[in-house]
Amino acid sequence: MKKSAALWLGLGWVGFTILPWYLVEGGSLSLSGWPTGKAGSGLGLGLGGVWWLLPTVLPLAAALLPLRLPADDKRIADILIWSGIAGLFWLIFEGFSIDHRGWTADWLSALFGAPGPKQAGMGYGAFLTALAFLMLLTHGLAARGFCRGDAFTVSSIGLVVALIVTFVFFPIWEILVSAFKDNDGNFAPAAFTSKFFDKSIWGLDCVYSSLRCGVAWNTLFLAILVGVGTTVLGLAFALIAARTAFRFKGLLRVLTVLPIITPPFVIGLAVILLFGRSGAVSAVLYEWFDIPRSRWIYGLPGVFLAQMLAFTPIAFLVMIGVVQGISPSLEEASQTLRAKRWTTFSTITLPLMRPGLANGFLLGFIESMADFGNPLVLGGNFEVLSTKIFFAVVGAAHDQGRAAVLAIILLAFTLGAFYAQHRWLGNKSYTTVTGKGDSGLPLPLPRRVAILCYGAAIPWAILTIVIYVTILIGGFVKAMGRDYTPTFEHYLTGFAIERAAWGIHFSGSAWDSFWTTIQVSAIAAPLTAIIGLLTAYLLSRQRFAGQRTFEFGTMLSFAIPGTVVGVSYILAYNVPPIEITGTGLILIICFVFRNMPVGVRSGIATMSQIDKSLDEASLTLGARSFTTVRKVILPLLRPAIIAALVYSFVRAMTAVSAIIFLVSAEYNMATAYIVGRVEAGEFGLAIAYSSVLIVVMLTAILMIQILVGERKLGRRTATAPGDVAMQAAG
Repeated sequence: MKKSAALWLGLGWVGFTILPWYLVEGGSLSLSGWPTGKAGSGLGLGLGGVWWLLPTVLPLAAALLPLRLPADDKRIADILIWSGIAGLFWLIFEGFSIDHRGWTADWLSALFGAPGPKQAGMGYGAFLTALAFLMLLTHGLAARGFCRGDAFTVSSIGLVVALIVTFVFFPIWEILVSAFKDNDGNFAPAAFTSKFFDKSIWGLDCVYSSLRCGVAWNTLFLAILVGVGTTVLGLAFALIAARTAFRFKGLLRVLTVLPIITPPFVIGLAVILLFGRSGAVSAVLYEWFDIPRSRWIYGLPGVFLAQMLAFTPIAFLVMIGVVQGISPSLEEASQTLRAKRWTTFSTITLPLMRPGLANGFLLGFIESMADFGNPLVLGGNFEVLSTKIFFAVVGAAHDQGRAAVLAIILLAFTLGAFYAQHRWLGNKSYTTVTGKGDSGLPLPLPRRVAILCYGAAIPWAILTIVIYVTILIGGFVKAMGRDYTPTFEHYLTGFAIERAAWGIHFSGSAWDSFWTTIQVSAIAAPLTAIIGLLTAYLLSRQRFAGQRTFEFGTMLSFAIPGTVVGVSYILAYNVPPIEITGTGLILIICFVFRNMPVGVRSGIATMSQIDKSLDEASLTLGARSFTTVRKVILPLLRPAIIAALVYSFVRAMTAVSAIIFLVSAEYNMATAYIVGRVEAGEFGLAIAYSSVLIVVMLTAILMIQILVGERKLGRRTATAPGDVAMQAAG
């Protein structure tokens, strides 16, 4: 531990004395003017007149004292703790006290005179120094005996907590405090009360008349429907993929992933082209069956259908790992006791799936509440909280306080779902992977369950195919729904490649946003998986104070609509101490913490099936926690790793609502480009670009599957002979 603390202390000195303290020129590492110029180090700038940076030397110097003390000296822990606290406190205090305009507090202006000194946002040097102080603090706590003195565990908890506070709680806090302010920025709790209890939010006139329900009830009802529907469909797909002899499992897996790799408004557009008043299906129904054309697709039915298409893959990605992890020996024991297959399924198999069912519902519920694209395209008169928040922010009224109030309501619903999930799971054990030999063969599904699964999944798969055929055709015709003349014009406009005198020239208008999207997504995906699965490990394997609050914090960014996240990031990171608006870094951070909850929930669901005795055996044999995680737990977490990587990559490629506020001329994303084309009426180009993204993401998913591989549990996976006959007899 002493060597590890010394390493972090050395990195802290490097950050303070060598690296640029402020983020300059869009975050470049230019060393012009080093060490006292714009790219100067903290020490160089401090000696050159930026006096408020010099106190940082004191905790760094104090942390050197343990190097001269014996390793068993109890004072080492106290010195590390207080050095870390003092260093972090000073960095936070001076960072928030001075911005690009001067003092940020009136009492500082009154004490030292206005406007005061100015500074830019913190850069690489400040970040590394702050990280070093955090690690010194956590190593000191480990030396005090926290988490059985495990420095890796304490450091991981400290790092994840710091990241969540900085990139989840802080930006959300910035926008939520505006709920208690009037339009002039003054504290006004009465304004909050009037906005919170507005009739348009909580009205229930629809019970007695034809008027619509309040937007809060609309959102809650839709989220429950989608949560249940996606969980049931995801379970059906997972059971077919893991427990049947279905010949087209590969195609089924592709179809379950396709909706998640498509921009949501494109699915909505395809639904309109099929079921709208002038849609293909509506035309067939009118001409063949004389069913009048209508606008039924606009409202609750259309939004529900589009969200089911978009979010069922999330439930499948969670459920497939849970279904594969159920021990066949438990089912065989039930069969040995002469239980029927339906009894075995209902009393053994299904209860062991409860972590996956609960997490699948929670993710579907939260995704539905936070969804913005589908309600915007298909909502019609059916209003939900996410679109109301968007129009409160960007509409003519520009009522940021109202948007914040609606966001608070959304958080309350999410907290309620989070609490209900924990109540349903309780403190029961769902362990099925114990480390003991288990070569049993998973039992075939009971006949009635198989029929239900096929009856739900196959029609849904057919509908998905029709949706994507519509999307594919839309890129190769001049105007979908009006002019079906074949053309490559849309693809050439976006992705033309020419040979110039200096070489290959990517002349298409979509190339810049395409390469930026690939780069940002490729960086964000592994970071999301690492942080998400590390968090899942801490929540599943460790016990510490504030764990429930910590777990809720991991879901907070998932519950807030992307529009609110985008606006909150602008408010939080447009000024010092963290000034990253307009850079690619803010896009990466947004994606990481928006998509992290899927890795967390998938990791928790999978890890709840892995017996803790595996960890204990590794630790008993002298392995450290980090070694145990790397060699024992990670190989068993491959389904969760794939889920986290796939979901985070494709959501970064297809995100709309959050990044629409964060893109810049230099860092434009594919979805922002597509939205611009849709607004300009260039639907063919938008669909063509979406088709290219689908192909790219399918390729990336296959590569992730190959690189990560499958989890090996020592079980047979081949279908037993006579499987079909057994199902018929069941």
